[in-house]
Amino acid sequence: MDKRTFIKTLGQGALGLAGSHWLLQSCSPGQGNTSSEAATPTKVWAWARPQQGWSAEDWKQTLARARVAGVNALLLEVYNGNQTFYEGGQLPMKEDLLAVVAPLCHELGMEFHAWMWTMPLNNPDMVEQHPDWYAVNGLGQPANTHPAYVDYYKFMCPCHPEVQAYVAGNVRSLARISEVDGVHLDYVRLPDVILAKGLQPKYGIVQDREYPEYDYSYSTYCREQFKAQSGIDPLTDLEDPSANEAWRQFRYDSVSNMVNQKLVPEAKAQNKMITAAVFPNWESVRQAWHTWNLDAFLPMLYHNFYEQDIGFIREHTQKALERLNHSKPVYSGLFVPAIAPEELTAAAGEGLEGGASGIALFDLTAMTESHWEQLAALKKS
Repeated sequence: MDKRTFIKTLGQGALGLAGSHWLLQSCSPGQGNTSSEAATPTKVWAWARPQQGWSAEDWKQTLARARVAGVNALLLEVYNGNQTFYEGGQLPMKEDLLAVVAPLCHELGMEFHAWMWTMPLNNPDMVEQHPDWYAVNGLGQPANTHPAYVDYYKFMCPCHPEVQAYVAGNVRSLARISEVDGVHLDYVRLPDVILAKGLQPKYGIVQDREYPEYDYSYSTYCREQFKAQSGIDPLTDLEDPSANEAWRQFRYDSVSNMVNQKLVPEAKAQNKMITAAVFPNWESVRQAWHTWNLDAFLPMLYHNFYEQDIGFIREHTQKALERLNHSKPVYSGLFVPAIAPEELTAAAGEGLEGGASGIALFDLTAMTESHWEQLAALKKS
């Protein structure tokens, strides 16, 4: 979709709501989307995190401002690997925020998507009870005791059948909620074997190649499964595991198989959309997302992380669509803290000219009044 068509669609009242049976249905309270109806309407998504101290009225006012400016799909973080913000999950509930925000979204004519962390599990009780669930790096160190980069990088192993069942249970518990229009996967990957260039100085590291302390997963489950396929133990039989293409592909497949065989069916069983926040540098996080059977993809095209200008957004939107053979909608993810209000239109335009079906804003509270005004101006162009 080019920028002119996107702007024209934005100007049609409710950002394309009237022109799409699927979108109208998904915005009705308590109704989800069927995969057969998941067309490619123009959307503006916004990620949102729980806000301590916010009342229902605070949420209502903020969402109303977003809706007027053009946002028509909200992604609310309701599971963060430590606690939940909805009733009926597998971890302790801090607050039933979903029950507050989802109805507000529907009242405003917005879709509500439940955003969940997928592979990190940081809840102290779960860490203690399931030490064997965790991914292991190339030095043999498990992520629960030696997380890469930051403490919350306690990633589970995608090869472990109990992990697959646990993550599928998270998707199931969200998809069953009538107010949820879709489940949104985040951190559905392994830890970054190579960080984005702009982030490396933050951690005082230089990653000019793949180093074993950041390379995952060498768990017993992954090693045994790979050895059954190849006759090779990647930890003991390979001098340089990073150079072995079969082992690299195995890691890609371990994540992809979990998504396609365990997670997608749980969403589809409830006729809900399933989407994911994904990386442009997918190889570095073992995230071959172009092979996933999702309804849409939201690549995080955070240009400043890669020390690039906003042209990065167009380039990687195009690459995303090419990898998908233009078979699924792509929504260009924009990192609002790195985009001045007067640059927002140009940044959005880069994604749209690259073929995106819309944009995704990270995140709701990073949007200033000036940002909202610039977004709203797209409808008037």
